[in-house]
Formats: sequence, structure tokens, C-alpha cells
Amino acid sequence: MPVISREETRRKRQMLRKYHTRLHSDSNSAYKLLIIKHKLMRRWRTTCYNHVGEMFQTTIARESFAEGVGLHTGVYGHVRLAPAPAETGIVFRRVDLDNFHIEAQGQNVARVSYATSLMKQGVLLSTTEHLLAAIYSCGIDNIYIDIDSIEVPILDGSAEPFMQMLEQSGIRKLRRRRRYLKILKPLEVSEGDRRIGIYPADEFRVRCYVDFPHPLVGQQEVEMLVGLDTFRQLLARARTFCFQRDIDPLKAMGLIRGGSLENAIVLTADGVLNGPLRFPDEFGRHKALDLIGDLALAGLPLLACVEAHKAGHALHTQLVSRLLADPSLWTITTGGAALPESEAYLTALSPAPAAD
Repeated sequence: MPVISREETRRKRQMLRKYHTRLHSDSNSAYKLLIIKHKLMRRWRTTCYNHVGEMFQTTIARESFAEGVGLHTGVYGHVRLAPAPAETGIVFRRVDLDNFHIEAQGQNVARVSYATSLMKQGVLLSTTEHLLAAIYSCGIDNIYIDIDSIEVPILDGSAEPFMQMLEQSGIRKLRRRRRYLKILKPLEVSEGDRRIGIYPADEFRVRCYVDFPHPLVGQQEVEMLVGLDTFRQLLARARTFCFQRDIDPLKAMGLIRGGSLENAIVLTADGVLNGPLRFPDEFGRHKALDLIGDLALAGLPLLACVEAHKAGHALHTQLVSRLLADPSLWTITTGGAALPESEAYLTALSPAPAAD
């Protein structure tokens, strides 16, 4: 990686600040973007602040559609986003299996390795994280996701196409107060030098750190308050990635059958096979995107600070599962009085459809 002079770093930082200030000049959100490069450590840090709050539950206003190949299965599929009534939550419907419902919740996590998969009564759905990250960050509480295949299409490898779908759909408020999962006590999960923790907070904030021994990656860190504006500008366009040396082993495992240079960044020994990158720290940003998508499996909007250090899908989903299994760690609140603990626990894990 070439060394960037102090003057060039200052100039780029000013350009970014002017761009984002202009972009959000008409927004009510408090928005600040700082990107600092630590040359000796080859570490990029991205910090974003955005204030998000909503009193009522939401759904989408109209349907939207997409289609494409699944990254790991190679199976072509169609996706339709549809409005849902209050208290539905985020629900996948396998339209190829008589509209079988799979709720996007922690108890339905099937397996995690290179993607997050859900399973209910033997019915599987893979690679949910990018779509869930977009829905969760947009503050959409209730939505049906109709799909006719075993895997959510990878599209361009980012969450941007799903954000475009949600923009086409629009957001509609429902006549039901939004419920939040508010963290009361810290919870940490670790495996070796990988760890993730969730801590009490009055907003939903994530901090994600990655470290890959590659000249274009190195140490990267993203810290942000999660909301529609911040997710769209910082994370949505960041694509999934892999190392060229891992392609044959992954294929031998029956994975990445639908992978291509159009839906993933491929890193060579000292560069990138299909550049340019969309962000200098696109890798760290995408890992933060994955983190948010997996945290959506909590089933309700979080009031918490989540810090992930070299974590991945397995640790993300372990955290969610352990969190939901211990009601002493959290409560359900509508912004006012907390709901009784037992009611909160049952409501979070067993959504019941209701009219708006």
C-alpha cells in the first residue's frame, strides 16, 4: 500500500467532510464522518454519529422485487418484500413451500460459517444477513419477505440493492407503539482472540474491529450509531470479500457456487483482483454490515452498544442466542415503562400477528 502524505490525508478528509455535509444539509440527523488513517499500523477508523428514534412501529408501504443467484448454493431465486401488520416482526415466507414462515429470530439460527442460515422444522434459508441489515437499519419492524429458493440472492454482494428495494417500497407507520430490547447487564462471548460484547446504552451503537494480514486490509475499525442515514452512507455499499487462495477450498466444501467477480471482492496476495474498492476500508465496513444483520435476529430494535473484535457470524449469533436465553440481561420498553419480564421474553421470541 503506498504511503499517503500528511497533506493528501488532510485534503481527502476535508473533501469527505464537505461531501457528507452537503449530502445531509437538509437532514434532521446529526451526522459526522471522520476517517483517519494510521500509516504505521495501516489502520482505518470510521466513526459516525446519527440520532434515530421512533415511537410507532413501521412496515413498508408497497411491495418491491429483486432476483438473482445465491452466493453459496448457486440457486436462482426471486424476492418480494411485502407489508405486514403490527407485531409481525421480520418474517421470511418460502413461497415455494406453501408460504412456510421462518421468523428472523435467534431461535431459528441453523448454522453459521461463511453466512448466516435460518431453519425451522427442517426448512432452511441461507445468507440472510445483508437483507436483514438493511431492514433493521431502516427501522422497519414488520415485513414479509417472500422467497422461492433456499438462499437470499447475493445481488452485488452488498446491502445497497436491498436499500434500493426499501426506498421503492417506502415506510408506513402503524398504530402500535414500538417495543425495544433494552440491555440491562453486559454479556460477552469470546473464542481465543475473537470476542464480542453487548452493553447497556440508550441507543443502538456498534463498534466493529477487523485485522487481516493483507496490505489493503490490516486493522480497520467502524464505530457508529445505527440508523437509516448512517447505514446508507457508511455501510450499505460495502461488499462481501474473499481471498483468492481460499476459492478452491471453499468450492471443494460446496460453497460459493454462485460467487463471481460481480458479487464479491477477491483479494490476491498483494492486491485486489476486481477493483477499484468502493471505500478504502470496505472490508471493515462490510463486517460491520454483517454484524448488524446478525443482531437483527434479536427480534426487536436494540438499545445497546455492541463491540465486536475480530468476530464473525458464529460469535454474532452466539451472542444473540445467549442474550435471549437470559431475561435478566434485558427488558422490553416502549420508551416509557418497561413491560413485565416474562411478557417481554415471550413477546420477543413468539410474535403473534395483529392488525394495525
